[in-house]
Amino acid sequence: MSLSVDQIKDMVKGTLKELGRLKFNQIAQDLQSYEIMGRIMKREKKQFDDGIAIQRNLMVRIIEGARHTGLFAVDEVNAGDVLEQITIPWTHTTTNYPFERREIAMQRSAAKIVDIVKTRRVGAFLGLAKIMERDGWSAPADVSDVLAPWGIPFWIQKNASEGFNGGNPAGFPAGPGGLSHANFRNYTGAYTQVSKADLIKLMRRAYRKIHFESPVSIPDYRSGRGDRYRIYVNLETMEALEDVGEAQNENLGRDLAPYDGSIAFRRNPIVWVPYLDADTTNPVYFINYAYFHPVFLRGEYLREQGPEKAPSQHTTLVVYIDLTWNMLCTDRRAQAVLHKPS
Repeated sequence: MSLSVDQIKDMVKGTLKELGRLKFNQIAQDLQSYEIMGRIMKREKKQFDDGIAIQRNLMVRIIEGARHTGLFAVDEVNAGDVLEQITIPWTHTTTNYPFERREIAMQRSAAKIVDIVKTRRVGAFLGLAKIMERDGWSAPADVSDVLAPWGIPFWIQKNASEGFNGGNPAGFPAGPGGLSHANFRNYTGAYTQVSKADLIKLMRRAYRKIHFESPVSIPDYRSGRGDRYRIYVNLETMEALEDVGEAQNENLGRDLAPYDGSIAFRRNPIVWVPYLDADTTNPVYFINYAYFHPVFLRGEYLREQGPEKAPSQHTTLVVYIDLTWNMLCTDRRAQAVLHKPS
């Protein structure tokens, strides 16, 4: 008995809902963990948006109208524009996994079909995770690169001078999202060694500087926001921080404390990012997820379509996985990066 294309489609669709009968060990991935797709896209609060691009309004100025006055004084009314808008383009990411009709015919039992679907689907998602980790920790070359997403190093710029000196990304003279403003810069600094007198002291100062507490309640894009920092380092820096903490006392000292088998700084987890091991400047990224997060086009979040006939291959079926997204930072002053100059 032969199987028709429609029968194969139905069987594959059915297996996509199960994917749990046969088991296998996966040793294909290159990195120990994938922070972009493994956590940021799944565990952090996601935002969904519409339109041809991502747009946000940022308040960058205050109205200098407050003054002390006397009885019957004449009012002075001051008005001015306080808002600027940033625009972030969508990034379209895709992958797929195919099946050959005769492969299905050779393994007709339900369990065998689940095995084929599961392994190729997992392989496709691992490939997707790999490219998103790479680009999530990278920046486009310049404004003409319309395909690459705006990763963490795009928004959080390094600078050897201490202070809010993380300016415009290279190749983007108008600034990220079209905004170049003194209040739209991340905190920066440089260190020479991982010690209490050097990096730890700089981390303390940066942590204080990037906390802005408004005296006025302001409606925000995100409800329930607050300080939700994660600190990202490479393995060399992580091991050096662990050594510093353990050398202080058995409780890892006041600044560095135990956290889930690792360490934390001021109760914020310090996370090893394997992809950063290639960065010889040993960066220390402070990211506040109240203001830094991915945005997805509504209805296009890891959307799976198919199986469909592959063009020019009448015996091949393909399932497509599509994602339309980009990274967004609405407050760069709440972010920081420290590094060791080369």
